[in-house]
Amino acid sequence: MRFLSSSFKVGVLGGGQLGKMLAQAASRWDLPLWVLDESRSFPAGSVCTHFVEGNFRDYDDVLRFGRQVDVLTIEIESVNLEALFQLQDEGKIIHPKPEALAIIQDKGLQKQFFFDHNLPTAPYSLLDEEEALEAARGTWVPFPFVQKLRKGGYDGRGVSVIRSREDRNKILPGPSIFEPLVSIEKELAVIAARNPSGQVLSFPTVEMGFNPEANLVEWLLCPAQIDPALEQQAQELACRTIEAFQISGLLAVEMFLTTEGKLLLNEVAPRPHNSGHQTIEGCYTSQFEQHLRGILDLPLGSTRIKAPSVMVNLLGEPGFEGPVIYEGFEKCIAMEGVFPHIYGKAVTKPFRKMGHVTVIDSDMEATMEKARKVQHTLKVIA
Repeated sequence: MRFLSSSFKVGVLGGGQLGKMLAQAASRWDLPLWVLDESRSFPAGSVCTHFVEGNFRDYDDVLRFGRQVDVLTIEIESVNLEALFQLQDEGKIIHPKPEALAIIQDKGLQKQFFFDHNLPTAPYSLLDEEEALEAARGTWVPFPFVQKLRKGGYDGRGVSVIRSREDRNKILPGPSIFEPLVSIEKELAVIAARNPSGQVLSFPTVEMGFNPEANLVEWLLCPAQIDPALEQQAQELACRTIEAFQISGLLAVEMFLTTEGKLLLNEVAPRPHNSGHQTIEGCYTSQFEQHLRGILDLPLGSTRIKAPSVMVNLLGEPGFEGPVIYEGFEKCIAMEGVFPHIYGKAVTKPFRKMGHVTVIDSDMEATMEKARKVQHTLKVIA
C-alpha cells in the first residue's frame, strides 16, 4: 500500500476529539488525513490535513467524501451505512467494514452477536416502546433491570437503571434491550487491534470509574488492579471478540467483572475510545497510531506499558455553561508526569467532555495520588 505519499489520503467520518487525536498521530508520519463533519470549528478542524464540511449521517455527503479518499474510517458509530455499503461496492477500502458496523450500531443485534459467537454477556430481552412501558409496571422483566436504547446511545445517554415501579418515569422511549442489573465488582475495558493480514494484539486491561450522575467515565487505571489470571482472560476475550467481528483497526471491548468473578461483555466500539487515551503517554504505541496501523495493514505496534498511568476525564462542572475556562491549568502542568489534553471545544456544559489528563509515575500508588491532586486542582468552568 503506497500510503507514505502525498497523494494517499485517509478519511475519517467525524471531527470530534477522537478525530483530532487521529490526525495528530497521522501527522507524525506526514500522512494526509481528511475529516468530514459539520463545522471546521470542531476539535479536528485545527489539526487535520483537510476538513470537509458536511454531515456524516447524510448519504450524499458521505458518498462524496468517501470517493475522495483512499481508506475510510470512523470516529463515531452513527454514520450513514447505506453510503458505506455503496462505497464498498465501488471498491473503497473501509474499516470497520459496514457489515460489522451495522451490527454494532444496534445494541440488540450486538447482544445477539455475542450469544451467537459464545461470547459471555448478560441475558437480555428485546422490547419495543410499548413493551418497555409494560416492563416498568413489572409485567415483563423482574426488577431491578437496565434499559438500553438499541440505537443512538452515546457517552452515557440512552441508558436507564430501573429499580422499581417508582422508576417508571425513567423509561426511555424507543426500541430497547433490557438486562438484569448485574452485581459488578469492577468495570473493565480492553482495546484490541487487528490488521487485514490477521495480526491481533491487545492493550493491557484498564479499570474504569464512572461519574454516577452523568454515567460517563471519570477516571481509569492502567493496568487494572486485577489478578494476572483475570488480566489474561480479559485480553483473550477482547481478541476473540475482534476476531469474531473480523474488524481491522481497533475494537474497544467494555466488560463487567461480576462479584462472582466472571467477565461479561457489556458493549463494543470499533474505533479509538475514551478507555484508551492513556496509551498516548503510557504505552509504546498509542491507540490512535495503532488504529492507523490496523486500517493500513501495517505491522501492529507494541502494546507494552511504559509506566503505570491514570487518565482523568475533564468534564464540564455542573452549574457552568458558556465560554470555557480551565481553572488550575498552570498548577497542573507544573507537576511532573502530568499531561493535559484540551480538545478545543469553545463552550462548556455540565458533564461535557472537554479534555483529559494522563498521569504517569513509577508505581500505581504514586500515580493515583497525583491524579487525585489533578482532579481537585483542574476544573472546567465558564
